[in-house]
Amino acid sequence: MVEASATIPEGHKVGLVGANGAGKTTLFKLIRGELTLDTGTISLPSRAKIGGVAQEVPASETSLLDTVLAADTERASLMAESETATDAHRIAEIQTRLADIDAWSAEARAASILKGLGFDDDEQLQPCSAFSGGWRMRVALAGVLFAQPDLLLLDEPTNYLDLEGALWLENYLAKYPHTVIIISHDRGLLNRAVGGILHLEERKLTYWNGPYDQFARQRAEQRAVLTSMAKKQQARKDHLQKFVDRFKAKASKAKQAQARVKMIEKMDTITPPEEAAKRVFTFPQPDELSPPIIHIEGGSTGYGKTVVLNRLDLRIDQDDRIALLGKNGQGKSTLSKLLSDRLPLMDGKMTRSNKLRIGYFAQHQVDELHIDESPLSHLQRLRPDTMQSKLRAQLAGFGLGADQADTEVGRLSGGQKARLSLLLATIDAPHMLILDEPTNHLDIESREALVNALTAYSGAVILVSHDMHLLSMVADRLWLVKDGTVAPYDDDLEAYRKLLLSSEKPSKSSKPAPEKPKRPSRDAILALRSDARKGEERVNKLNEMRDKLAKKLADPALYEDGRAGELATWNKKYAEVMEALGRAESLWMAALEKLDQAETV
Repeated sequence: MVEASATIPEGHKVGLVGANGAGKTTLFKLIRGELTLDTGTISLPSRAKIGGVAQEVPASETSLLDTVLAADTERASLMAESETATDAHRIAEIQTRLADIDAWSAEARAASILKGLGFDDDEQLQPCSAFSGGWRMRVALAGVLFAQPDLLLLDEPTNYLDLEGALWLENYLAKYPHTVIIISHDRGLLNRAVGGILHLEERKLTYWNGPYDQFARQRAEQRAVLTSMAKKQQARKDHLQKFVDRFKAKASKAKQAQARVKMIEKMDTITPPEEAAKRVFTFPQPDELSPPIIHIEGGSTGYGKTVVLNRLDLRIDQDDRIALLGKNGQGKSTLSKLLSDRLPLMDGKMTRSNKLRIGYFAQHQVDELHIDESPLSHLQRLRPDTMQSKLRAQLAGFGLGADQADTEVGRLSGGQKARLSLLLATIDAPHMLILDEPTNHLDIESREALVNALTAYSGAVILVSHDMHLLSMVADRLWLVKDGTVAPYDDDLEAYRKLLLSSEKPSKSSKPAPEKPKRPSRDAILALRSDARKGEERVNKLNEMRDKLAKKLADPALYEDGRAGELATWNKKYAEVMEALGRAESLWMAALEKLDQAETV
């Protein structure tokens, strides 16, 4: 970056965007102090805490809930010190600080964040080692959200979330009380969770007010104005140059010609913006089959003898564009595997077109590419008799040019690997394309290219994605995978988003509900019980200290002449313990009252 400058007001939510390789991750490293500046400065509020997700949490035996609680290092340190502190003044300080940071509601807050990111009550109590790397990335994200740093740096946080988790995160970040900078290619997130866009281009930073769509519109208008101005300036230069070329040899016109040369030299050249590199996908078109291409009646499927989905009555035609909705673990991937013939039908009847070809893309396939082979080698394995020039043309049709075609896959970017996997999934011109999170690692331009390619594609599309923009542009039917079955969702995506978010918060109805209040969730009651138990332990500990100090103060020898200073010290400690005891008893009683209210609902 050269002379890159920007000011982000405290508390603002900002999306950091720019082409792959522009330096977004480098900027994060500079802010965190992991790299040093050659010139210039980065100014942050004094003592500001910076937080982000660098890697997944380790596969330890610590529970998810305790792992997240430990992410707030101040709270964890104070809680540990409260167990061993003996100085009454320090104990009072600890209790005051714990109250200031709302430490006693921590377990409930941590549980709420984990739930929003897809972990149910039982899973929160399981060890981290029971979960895969992608899920442990969610735990790491939960930890940094719980710690609430003053500056939160997130790099593509939705890449390891499903739609439901991504929508929860959007809503959470929009209300986050401190400054947030997000590197993201997710238009939904950049439109709903941030109020400004920091654009990194040609090693310079530009701050734009407003969400992403507003930035894109204003930038397009700016580029159009610059292009027009550059054309007009070039026309003016050409006109002056023609005069110079025509009359520079004539003595009578020499001065005028020289004046025009100086005019040309003094012009500040307006450089037209470079044309954005075209991102393309070219899906081969399948032949047409008679409808339906798949029909399931009374079907069920699962793994081994375990049924995951049943009561399936589904029909897919070649012109269908279907988005699968539903929380993680409900069976979206199971349905995708059934449709792609990766799982058998356990019961019921399934009819398929005889010539049906299916293309299947899932994120794990990107990780299964041969990292020591080139994209061209991957195609040659599938098409050994096809001319190399034709294979190169197919790679170019997916944005993999001559340089990338011969580069080892291990050296390609995540977006280039995703493009190769999409090419391999569609190379046989499938009649139905099943895409499970296809936009991970694709930049915004590539996502738009994917939308265009799917719009032009004449086969059926089954789509699982956290990208609301992609779903809204491609899908014309919605299926909800829930409670062990699949059914049409008759409302639209925006209604589904509102439905998910409304389930995270109480109703805002102005009228009091006549029904009996709902019993709090199990995790909320467990957290309240824990608060009450810890409150009682703090009171007991302080009572013990009070009794010891009272015994000391009852010693007659302490009141002998010459010990006035020592007496004053012990009286001060006694007063501090009594102050801490009063505060601890208030907190304990408040916790008991909350628990009583929750358990009597």
